[in-house]
Amino acid sequence: MPTERGTVLIAGGTGFIGGAVVRELLAPNGPAPPGAGIRVLSRRPLPGWMEAAGVRRAEGDLRDRATLRGSCDGADTVLHLASYVGRDPDLCTAINDHGTRALLEEAHSAGTDRVVYASTASVYGPGPHRGSTEAQLTPAPASAASASRRRAEQAVLSGGGIVLRPNLVYGPGDRWFVPTLCRLLRKVPVWPDGGTARTSLIAVQDLARVVAALAGRTERRELDSVYHVNHPRPTVLRALVAELSRNLEVRPPETDLPHAAHRELTARVLPELSAHQHGLLTQDHWYESGRIWQHLGLAPGLGFAAGFAASAPWYRRHLAGPNRT
Repeated sequence: MPTERGTVLIAGGTGFIGGAVVRELLAPNGPAPPGAGIRVLSRRPLPGWMEAAGVRRAEGDLRDRATLRGSCDGADTVLHLASYVGRDPDLCTAINDHGTRALLEEAHSAGTDRVVYASTASVYGPGPHRGSTEAQLTPAPASAASASRRRAEQAVLSGGGIVLRPNLVYGPGDRWFVPTLCRLLRKVPVWPDGGTARTSLIAVQDLARVVAALAGRTERRELDSVYHVNHPRPTVLRALVAELSRNLEVRPPETDLPHAAHRELTARVLPELSAHQHGLLTQDHWYESGRIWQHLGLAPGLGFAAGFAASAPWYRRHLAGPNRT
């Protein structure tokens, strides 16, 4: 079936990042061409706001190849924003690895000529990482989830697609980064190495702007294949916690421990937090992230302080509710 210019299929369109991308594509001044169709691959009915906006559902499940047949028919672009981030290795393989390959096969069969995959900087494995470009780091994933997402990357890249590697994403719908950091500060109210770690962050709305801009491109000038997608300016842990304190009444630590001692204490009181996850929150993990903004001609946003203030009402509701961590 021939593709329709501007028709977008979004895998993961009802999730944290995908929902923000759908909103960006639907925005009155968004990048989607007039009359563009938005189709969301989903096992379940779409949220009411999507249906009301005319978003169509493509019923399918990445864990079941047969359900994906025909899902990409007529699509000009596939935005693959669906990932399993838990610790079940079988689900990692079924969704991130095999599911991605099945989706790519459907895209190829349908003649879809553009695929964008939202991966993660965690494919680089444990840090610290300090200002490296995409070409300066070699992936060395340390978890089943990251390893399976790396295999998904390789499949996307082999077909000429684009891979995006954000580090930590915050904003409405974030149920890991800020909630976990708040829990860590309550359980271990001590600075690791003085709270000097620098971290690459991006607001989900800004990540959505990048993904939507890639979907809305009409010219075919060659882009590179892999991009870090973060605010170009990293955030120091102390500054990050200051914003949590200002907006969420999180109490900053008053004492300090060397990183190894901080990790040892955390392992005792928060055993569910892996060493890699602890490192993401407490050690340098920042990446040169200016190229994607330059290539797309987009401003990267105002940074963490302004972005988090806009998201704080959602976090207050989430942290006060039954899912309080």
